[in-house]
Amino acid sequence: MQTITLKVEGMSCNHCVNSIEGALKNIGATGKVDLAAKSVQVQYEESKTNPDAIKAAIEDQGYDVV
Repeated sequence: MQTITLKVEGMSCNHCVNSIEGALKNIGATGKVDLAAKSVQVQYEESKTNPDAIKAAIEDQGYDVV
């Protein structure tokens, strides 16, 4: 199990949290969103996904990974 923490701009509410966590779940990862820190801690299996796919999943929801 790998863990990465990404800085994400544009998150402001529970809808944002649900949107990002749902998108990560769809690609086989789990995420914990911290709105105050503007970050997402993601756990994933390297055999299922990778950091590029994780960033793409978040960006597809309309947020900016910085």
